[in-house]
Amino acid sequence: MPSVPQAPRWDVHRLPRARGRNFLVTGGNAGIGYFVAEQLAGTGAAVVLGSRDRARAEAAIGSIGSRVPGARVNHMPLDLADLDSLKASVDALGLDRLDAVVLNAGVALDRPPRRATGDGHELMFATNHLGHFALTHHLAPLLTATPGSRIVTTGSFAAKSERLDLDDLQSTRDYRPKRAYARSKLAQMLFALELDRRLRAAGSTTLSVLVHPGGALDSLTPSRPPLHVRTTGERLRHLPLGLLVQGKDTAAWPAVQAVLDPSVRGGRMLSPRAFGLRGTPRTEPLWSHLADATTAARLWAASRDLTGHDPTFTAPARSGGTAGPAAGPGEADAATG
Repeated sequence: MPSVPQAPRWDVHRLPRARGRNFLVTGGNAGIGYFVAEQLAGTGAAVVLGSRDRARAEAAIGSIGSRVPGARVNHMPLDLADLDSLKASVDALGLDRLDAVVLNAGVALDRPPRRATGDGHELMFATNHLGHFALTHHLAPLLTATPGSRIVTTGSFAAKSERLDLDDLQSTRDYRPKRAYARSKLAQMLFALELDRRLRAAGSTTLSVLVHPGGALDSLTPSRPPLHVRTTGERLRHLPLGLLVQGKDTAAWPAVQAVLDPSVRGGRMLSPRAFGLRGTPRTEPLWSHLADATTAARLWAASRDLTGHDPTFTAPARSGGTAGPAAGPGEADAATG
């Protein structure tokens, strides 16, 4: 019996070409999101940085352009804490299709007092979860128009030991910043998995994939001036930590693989290989509380009520052919990262 050809092993340093495809990275102007955008730009794709800070976005575009010859990178004004602004942001994209969005942007506060958005929502829950929930609603037509499109949601290792309080999603009682942050990321992760269930039920070809970047430190991250400058002293002082955690450049790998790897499936979680903290990506078994479909469905209903939106996807109309996530003809060569 002839052997079945095996898909080549995923290589984080040789990414498949993606010329002709459109990717959006929220928070792509800084941190892990920047490196996701830089690596995706190296594949020849058009990359859009969603950011409310135009100056930082322009600096990120300049940095990517200096490292990726011919990079096609643009900025989309995006304020996830302002729900009423999101439709205009998506309309300003000027696209008729979107191959993937990486829901990466986030805010983390480390001390009281509790802060609220103009809509009255707790800032971290609003930005990290509700804003992405509503943004996905507005992006649904573009993603549906692209067979095999992907929604990649960035979670956090901080959510592993947390549980949602469905009666106090806004942290109005006993506000603790670190806990509120971890719960906002847990909400994102539950959303990603509930979204996958709904996509499958609708017969959509869009995939919802969950990733978490592990542990990432600025001191282990290569410089990208003027966005981030690492001194030799900082690198040497924190070098031993590289046995446990990693820089933000390698922390971007799970999201990049979730966008590009044709073998990735919806409803899975990609994370760093070594204890979920560092290394090349792997598919990690879902944490037990992430598999709680009842809590995820209740969170979805609460998010719909709080935002006034309900991300809905349908199966794409049948045509003469389908376009999947793999590289097109003539684009099977690899981009070195």
